[in-house]
Amino acid sequence: MHKVLILDGNQRSSLAATRSLGKKGLNVVVAEETKQSLAGSSKYCKESFVYPSPSQSPGDFASALKKESVERGIEVIFPMTEISTSIVLRLREELRDFSIPFAPFETFDLLSDKWKLMMLAQRLDIPIPQTHFARAGENLDKISRELGFPLVLKPSRSRIWCDGRWIKTSVKYASSMEQVKEIVTGHECFERYPFLVQQYIPGQGQGIFALYNQSKPVVFFAHKRLREKPPSGGVSVLSESVEMDPQMRNMAQRILDAVKWHGVAMVEFKVSSDGTPFLMEVNARFWGSLQLAIDAGVDFPWLLYQLATGRTPDTIECYKVGIKNRWLVGDVAHLRKLFFASQMAFSQKWQSLTNFVNLLDRDTKYEVNRWNDLKPFLFELRQCLPRVFVDKKSRGVSQPKSRDPKGVPPSLEMDRHLRSRSVHSADQD
Repeated sequence: MHKVLILDGNQRSSLAATRSLGKKGLNVVVAEETKQSLAGSSKYCKESFVYPSPSQSPGDFASALKKESVERGIEVIFPMTEISTSIVLRLREELRDFSIPFAPFETFDLLSDKWKLMMLAQRLDIPIPQTHFARAGENLDKISRELGFPLVLKPSRSRIWCDGRWIKTSVKYASSMEQVKEIVTGHECFERYPFLVQQYIPGQGQGIFALYNQSKPVVFFAHKRLREKPPSGGVSVLSESVEMDPQMRNMAQRILDAVKWHGVAMVEFKVSSDGTPFLMEVNARFWGSLQLAIDAGVDFPWLLYQLATGRTPDTIECYKVGIKNRWLVGDVAHLRKLFFASQMAFSQKWQSLTNFVNLLDRDTKYEVNRWNDLKPFLFELRQCLPRVFVDKKSRGVSQPKSRDPKGVPPSLEMDRHLRSRSVHSADQD
């Protein structure tokens, strides 16, 4: 069996891939910029090493990656985050001795850049939120009046390379023109780079996971988000496998076909109350709820490994519907955010608590805490749990002070959409 290197060991997707490949008997090597890591704590990790920070020292990271891969006999490399994937794909020629089963950098960049992606969707006649493509320094008064509030201000990328460093960005919400101006002038990613101004779409997050082999689809998988952290929209803490929606699959396939995709990808949608799916973004790499697909019967890391080593991927006829994936530590943070929200009625808080303590659902699989591989959960508790109870402003969400005409802060209105959904669901990623 080949030796596989999984980068970004503190990602939950890295843990899922480590367990997947380790169970198949592969020699899995996990690397991170910290000596200990989430995936490195797994019993399925056979070796690990530390590399320089890819965000702060990309050149040193690349040199260390090549050196360690040669010395350890690595044959396949799986980068897991946007930064590591971007660097690895840019240096593909230097890493030509290793199998990297991903599309060329230019294709990866086309899907990862939300500006380019939304323009592609428009050409393909795929529904997107009403969008204005904004330039740095542009006057947004007229656009804001046309789109209405609340507005979503979305950087073109989740990470931006600038002056020898990576700028971390986040989506912001604005409830007034004053807030729009505060956001744009207060964040480098909006002041200096193109960004999107979009209509806010209330609804449920759903996604299509895909594996492609040189422009040809191999398998698709569908999921929906039941709970997110923060509640107004973010990473999934509870998600569920669902039947494939033909319309969303068609949209996802048209996007991936158009760029001649290769490797894994997750196409994310927001489904409005009338059932219209709006394209939100594409993760042109592994995604946070990867373990859900594996538990439901679509083992994307194993299938991608088969592609990387020249094998024919296993045929997947179907997958289990109704399987849930729960990230417990993230769900605690979600509950805390809702339970201590002073605006919530007691009945809503009680319902949120009732949903949270539903620990005995046989279809719910716990993403990190698994009895046959418990060390990653213990590692996560040591690293993450103290921060869950620290009262900090939610990352990536601005907290509006002004109110809409109904007297309700837009961020609270967004959370209400999600809360009402949670109350009536089995209650992403």
